[in-house]
Amino acid sequence: MTRHPAARDFVRRFLALDVLLGTAVVGLAFAALAEGVLDGPTWLLVVGLTTTALALLCLGAVAERGQGGGVASGLRSGGPRAYAPAVVHSVRAVQRETGRLVLDAQAADSVFAFDLTVVPEGRRPFRVEVRHPLDVQGLLHRGRAVVEYDPRQPWRVLVPNHPPGEWVARAARLDAESAHTAEGPPTGVPPGAQVLVTGVVVAVGLVGVLHLAG
Repeated sequence: MTRHPAARDFVRRFLALDVLLGTAVVGLAFAALAEGVLDGPTWLLVVGLTTTALALLCLGAVAERGQGGGVASGLRSGGPRAYAPAVVHSVRAVQRETGRLVLDAQAADSVFAFDLTVVPEGRRPFRVEVRHPLDVQGLLHRGRAVVEYDPRQPWRVLVPNHPPGEWVARAARLDAESAHTAEGPPTGVPPGAQVLVTGVVVAVGLVGVLHLAG
């Protein structure tokens, strides 16, 4: 029996070391908080509050970095990917962390922000912003681009340095009218949500075991 590719991908991501460590930290933090609130000592409540606040802060930062403001995330290592042509609406120089406009595109903390409408095969076009430290594909002076994206998580988009020639030709023939039907930035489960949900389940299990054993 052949396992569905999406299931294999989910299991592989779930068993990743960073996910397992994050789940353990979140689970212990919530368990300490719950036990401190129920009948634990004061120090356990303080530890639980502190670690839970730090864990939520970190997960929130990960989620915002991964899907904030229509800015594309990078492609997953070993994940599915496909090429697609795109319409270039604008290219701006922005501050790497905040996304604010900068005057000097050569500044050390600046990147190029490419405002694109991606036109993939088999789905509606969608608009997304891709950031890169270099003017890849010379998009400062072009109205078309070739992107590489994740068909399962289409908010993961990058602009490759040297796309295949056939896709460059497709992009050159792309009709700008196709961008008028574009959807907003594609969304999905925010990065870190899996760690948070699984950590809560682990915490419930730990508290349950402690109370049964006690």
